[in-house]
Amino acid sequence: MNKKDYYLQTWPFNFGAIKNQDFKKSKVVIVPVPYDITTSWRGGTREGPRAIINASRQLDELFFDEGNPFPIFTFDESELSCGPGREAIDGLKEVVGDILSKDKFPFLLGGEHSITLGGVEALKEKHSNLSVLQLDAHLDLLDEYCGSRYTHACVMRRIQDLKIPTVQVGIRSIDPETEDYMKSGKIKNIFQAPKIPVEKVLENLTEDVYLTVDLDVFDSGIMPSVGTPVPGGLGWYEVLDLIEKVAKKKNIVGADVVELCPIPGMVAPDFLAAKLVYKIISYTLK
Repeated sequence: MNKKDYYLQTWPFNFGAIKNQDFKKSKVVIVPVPYDITTSWRGGTREGPRAIINASRQLDELFFDEGNPFPIFTFDESELSCGPGREAIDGLKEVVGDILSKDKFPFLLGGEHSITLGGVEALKEKHSNLSVLQLDAHLDLLDEYCGSRYTHACVMRRIQDLKIPTVQVGIRSIDPETEDYMKSGKIKNIFQAPKIPVEKVLENLTEDVYLTVDLDVFDSGIMPSVGTPVPGGLGWYEVLDLIEKVAKKKNIVGADVVELCPIPGMVAPDFLAAKLVYKIISYTLK
């Protein structure tokens, strides 16, 4: 074993390799959700949480001042004990609800995009004026996909069923069924890439915001490691600028980063995802 591998093995396997992490003192709780049962194209997003956490162990920002500047606690990565679909969502909702009951910020790592619903349902019970900001290449507004209403392709439809205002940014792939739904006038606040009208985004969000980032929102040149890549997309600094401005004007109460599908031998996308998680936390806790 070389020296580098030895030191990596001695670092704790949690977000930021935080030594002696303390749940009671934490403000942010990272919840890895290795779930990809309904993935429709390239499988492997179940490996996303582990890849993000592994990359986070080498983020420079997390090692100054002899430790981590933000009190973060990472749950152990484990499969949801319940079955697919609605059962999985209910299980995750319970986990997030418990985190919220202790006045902590829940941050989910996917895994496929369907996990977002569990977080949103839990937060809706605490924040009646909740809205959802979705950064994504796809609208995820199908009513049903592959015989289920609880898949990654249906997650935003289920959220809209809850009468929660949504703002969707970075969209560049719309299927025919969703086009028909759009024509019904039931949805609005959709901003297609490459435009990010920040002021309009802010105008259509309520005070309390849940942020969900599907990594395919990024240009596929910098983020190829996703389950359903789409050409084009947003740049790193464009996304950070939007999130920072939302965090300054609104109250981000929960977040997730989903759909990382690691490619063996290609670690740069893993580091992008880990750095994004860190940036969201830093903007939120400022």
